[in-house]
Amino acid sequence: MQDDEPLEEWARRRAERRAASKGKRRAMPLGEGPHRGAHVDPGAPRAIEEWTGAEWSVVGVAENLAVAQALLHPSPPVQEKPVEWDRPALGKGSGRHRKPSPADERDQ
Repeated sequence: MQDDEPLEEWARRRAERRAASKGKRRAMPLGEGPHRGAHVDPGAPRAIEEWTGAEWSVVGVAENLAVAQALLHPSPPVQEKPVEWDRPALGKGSGRHRKPSPADERDQ
C-alpha cells in the first residue's frame, strides 16, 4: 500500500479482491486429529467448503480425496475433431504446382 493512497482506493481494491475470491471452494479432510495435508489420508471423507466472502461454509461432503478432486477440478470437456470431408484424388504430378514434364507436353 502506498503511503499517499486514499482510503477509498484501498477499500475499492480490497472489495475487488474479496469479490474475486467469493465462491472459491476447497476440500477439508474429516479425519481424526489435526489437518496435516490433503494427501495424508486419501480414504477419509472430505467436507467441500465454499468461501462466502467472510467465512468458509460447508456445501457438501465427498467420500474420499479422489471424489473431492473430481468435484473441485472437473476435467475439461473433450472436443471431438470435425469429420474430414472426402478429398478428391489428386491427379498425376510431381511438384507443388504440378508443372507438366517435357514428356507430358510432347504427348499433348
